[in-house]
Amino acid sequence: MRKEQISDKEAIILIMMFIIGTTLIVGTGGNAKNDAWISGILATFSFIPLLLIFSRLLSLFPGKDLFDIFSMVFGKVPGKILSAIYIWYSFHLGGLVLRNFGEFVNVVAFPETPLFIPMLCLGIVCIAAVYLGIEVMSRTTAIFVPLIISIVFVVLILGIPQLRMDYIQPILGNGFTTILVGAFSTFSFPMAETVIFLCIFTSLQTKKSPKRVYIWGTFIAASMIIIITIRNIAVLGNLAGNFYFPSYVAASRIRVGNFIQGVEVTVSFVFILGVFVKCTVCLLAACKGIAKVFNLKDYRSIVVQTGLLMIYFSYTVYYTIIEMNYWINKIYPYYAFPMQVIIPVITWIIAEIKKSRQPLTNK
Repeated sequence: MRKEQISDKEAIILIMMFIIGTTLIVGTGGNAKNDAWISGILATFSFIPLLLIFSRLLSLFPGKDLFDIFSMVFGKVPGKILSAIYIWYSFHLGGLVLRNFGEFVNVVAFPETPLFIPMLCLGIVCIAAVYLGIEVMSRTTAIFVPLIISIVFVVLILGIPQLRMDYIQPILGNGFTTILVGAFSTFSFPMAETVIFLCIFTSLQTKKSPKRVYIWGTFIAASMIIIITIRNIAVLGNLAGNFYFPSYVAASRIRVGNFIQGVEVTVSFVFILGVFVKCTVCLLAACKGIAKVFNLKDYRSIVVQTGLLMIYFSYTVYYTIIEMNYWINKIYPYYAFPMQVIIPVITWIIAEIKKSRQPLTNK
């Protein structure tokens, strides 16, 4: 199988779109209400140490993914057990993202259309993208990113007349505890979800690439999220956290005379591309993990089966959109914490100890 290559620029774009993917749909830091933007800043700074750990793991094992790293650090059997955990996490996260998209389309565009249809359509596109490989996926995404940034910038400018900056006040009016809760939620979703990239970044350009990619991708995405969060609060006030899709609602209120309306339609394009990238990355990670655990020659042989299972799982994972919203805000940060923080940190510590004693080899 030919080794796929992606540039640092393409990798940065993938991380950026992955982070802003469903975040622009369902929002983040809603628990902090009008202080959600502060939660976003705290989450970004608290993610920096973990970001450096992710980068260090990739630098310690150039050309290896997380599944290879587990085998090299912990041994064959423990490595396969840990790999199975991340296969599930990637698969589960991909299913959750696909369901977010399905609920979004069902609520704002096609309420009479069965929920399964939009998820099936996007899922098939994701299966095709994963089958074509990360090179095609990253270069296709890079083509659309200038358009994405332009749309976000133009919508922000058009929304200036609707801004009520007094909605942001009082700062810290809900107490610092709610800000910390919102920061933890934002840290987990979407920042620390980038642990998934440890499973697919096997062909970056240099040993310094992982740090450069993670820092720039995270910084750009976090800046966009914080700015959009401030915009949402300035338009919707404390009610921003009460909407299922606050960014869409805020964009729908933009009116420039009688000739610029319906801006939320263009914003939906940003949502769709972000969800596509995130779901595709999760499916790719799950397929690569399954291939490593079962010693398959090529992950492409299981893409269709895994993708169809992910589509079906996304349809059954929640009963209602209320349950989806509760899971995102109340349960997911604690559920994901071991996969996002505890296991990578332990792996990094043991890898550093072993590397200081002797060169690591496959077991």
